[in-house]
Amino acid sequence: MALRNGGGALAAAAFLTVAALLGAGAASKFDDVVQPSWANDHMVYDGDLLKLRLDANSGGGFVSRNKFLYGKASADLKLVPGDSAGVVTAFYLSSAGDKHNEFDFEFLGNVTGEPYLVQTNLYIDGVGNREQRIDLWFDPTADFHTYAVLWNPSQVVFMVDDTPIRVYENRQNATVRGHHRHANATTTDSSPFPGPQPMAVYSSIWNADDWATQGGRVKTDWSHAPFEATFREVRVDGCAWAANATDADAGEVSRCSESSWGKEGRYWWKEKEMSELTVHQSHQLVWARAHHLVYDYCVDTERFPVQPPECAGR
Repeated sequence: MALRNGGGALAAAAFLTVAALLGAGAASKFDDVVQPSWANDHMVYDGDLLKLRLDANSGGGFVSRNKFLYGKASADLKLVPGDSAGVVTAFYLSSAGDKHNEFDFEFLGNVTGEPYLVQTNLYIDGVGNREQRIDLWFDPTADFHTYAVLWNPSQVVFMVDDTPIRVYENRQNATVRGHHRHANATTTDSSPFPGPQPMAVYSSIWNADDWATQGGRVKTDWSHAPFEATFREVRVDGCAWAANATDADAGEVSRCSESSWGKEGRYWWKEKEMSELTVHQSHQLVWARAHHLVYDYCVDTERFPVQPPECAGR
């Protein structure tokens, strides 16, 4: 799977890229992509940057103007610097309703000098509790880094600067060995996989000092407020859901699930090479998990005496 950033030939194919050129003003650059979802005055512009702000009164958030079904969503993000204990910044995809699907990045703040933890989670048909946590191999407050989710009918991939840190595969009607499926050895697996529900892209910042830092033992120090997460760019490359369609529109599901081309151009995220990691990317994933994984729900027997089905064989 060659994870792509939308340059060169892909740009020529004119697939959906909802980020504007960096040279534009911040308002026009981001307003074509996202809009405030709550606490409008806590989403602020600073030159070519967008900031989500948390103070003692409120946090803030944004949501994409469009929904999409399959594709890649990414954000160039610099996290809250200094003492960020208790503060959570999230970047995630979510559909609507009680049976929603959701793919989460949650960045858990910490006291000065201690590393951020990045928690990923998946909700499938409204059920979550699939948390994994890693520590990062760089200071995410010193510069911008790219956090992305690739989603297609075969897998959901969480990436940090193009390095896969987590892969959730569609094991239904497939045999999985390591991180690759083999079509010539088909079987049925009970592992759930997100169905075709259109998703929006969200981000938010809020106070979560009841759990976010050292299990809630360290509280938010409001003397350091306001806390600000800074975005340089937000991008969504995907099959854009028709604005006038319901979330269950069968025609839109068919168009985005079965077509190879559409109004956005070529649906590169659904091509065969995107259905699994390349050998190099598999090595990157193994490295990230071996050196930086600090929690995995799959091996938490206290929470899950019976191992979740998607964890079998790992």
